[in-house]
Amino acid sequence: MDILKVILLVVIAIVVLGASGAVFLSVKSRSGSAPGLINGALAPCPSTPNCVSSEPGTSASHSIAPLDGDSWGKLPGAIEEAGGVIIARTDSYIAAEFETPLMRFVDDVEFRKADDTVHVRSASRVGKSDLGANAKRIEQLRAALKQ
Repeated sequence: MDILKVILLVVIAIVVLGASGAVFLSVKSRSGSAPGLINGALAPCPSTPNCVSSEPGTSASHSIAPLDGDSWGKLPGAIEEAGGVIIARTDSYIAAEFETPLMRFVDDVEFRKADDTVHVRSASRVGKSDLGANAKRIEQLRAALKQ
């Protein structure tokens, strides 16, 4: 019976530590901001798999197709409809924040208007893996812009 108590205490400790870590990362993700433009382009993705970008030179593991150039005018409405909040906007740049529903992790989504295309970058502020959430978000925005 004592071994069962020890196992239960270990399991409880692991759950509490895991939950505490998730809460810490959630709070940490709410500080900071989108990286913005670097030499006129969206920032490169980090080596972690929680980022996608359409900027030229992006590695295949992070690469996503850019949006159509004619989508620029519809982007603010599509962002807000998808639950994003625009935090910066110029004639050629939009930065938005999206929160995940459960843990409220913040992801930065940025758009850069080019000649006939709109480059996009979507990245989690914390953590390593996003389980494909950033790529999925861009594809959902792409579909909404075509309607």
